[in-house]
Amino acid sequence: MHAVEMPSCSERSEVAALYADHHGWLQGWLRRKLGNAFDAADLAQDTFVRLLCAPDDTPEKLGEWKLREPRAYLTLIAKRLMANLHRRRSLEQAYLEALGAMPEPLAPSPEQQASVLETLQEIDAMLDGLTPAARTAFLLAQLEGLGYAEIAVRLSVSERTVKRYMAEAMARCILLTTE
Repeated sequence: MHAVEMPSCSERSEVAALYADHHGWLQGWLRRKLGNAFDAADLAQDTFVRLLCAPDDTPEKLGEWKLREPRAYLTLIAKRLMANLHRRRSLEQAYLEALGAMPEPLAPSPEQQASVLETLQEIDAMLDGLTPAARTAFLLAQLEGLGYAEIAVRLSVSERTVKRYMAEAMARCILLTTE
């Protein structure tokens, strides 16, 4: 994660122009994709917030190509946000189903449920920031208890590569816990 820098006046005016020219179109596109006007409005707004708050070294940062293809640029960001929304909702639904299967006396309190759900969403965000191979290696180690040699065989990579994947995952965990 990066510290959020305030965008320059020129960047703000570029985003404002992009907003004025394309917000309505983006919201309509999202409404058709999501089938929900409320989620579409939220994600359209989040797309422009992402542009305003993007650090210099992220794909969301305003670049030269955005002037040539602004709708493709906005669509790319909105698709990522839609994927995040679907993943969060799927995670929440799975958690609620698991809670529903628990005997009531063992079920956590509403406060504990909210805390666990927040933690699950943080873990999901951490995993989303990893390369697919590093994510798979991390999950095989954490959920299935596999050692590096077993993971290497499963992924058809060297054990050294698995160590690199795990280092990437651990660094991401540490980065998120220090924020």
